[in-house]
Amino acid sequence: MFWVTAATSRPDFRLWVRFSDGVEGEVALGDYLRGSEWPIARALLDPALFALLRVDLDTVVWPNGFDLAPEFLRARLLATA
Repeated sequence: MFWVTAATSRPDFRLWVRFSDGVEGEVALGDYLRGSEWPIARALLDPALFALLRVDLDTVVWPNGFDLAPEFLRARLLATA
């Protein structure tokens, strides 16, 4: 099992993320957010809101209540490696 230990926002709806096992890198989320059927996710296409991410418990969360599972983030990270 692993969890997110650190994350920061980057331009173009990307985030840098580090996991508890030391794996780290950038995850691109623009395509995911643009294609989402959920308004709560599409709201993050506002760069100011996207930049407000934080790590809470074991993953990345935003002030509007949206979060992404660590497994989802890790799979996207490793798919681009």
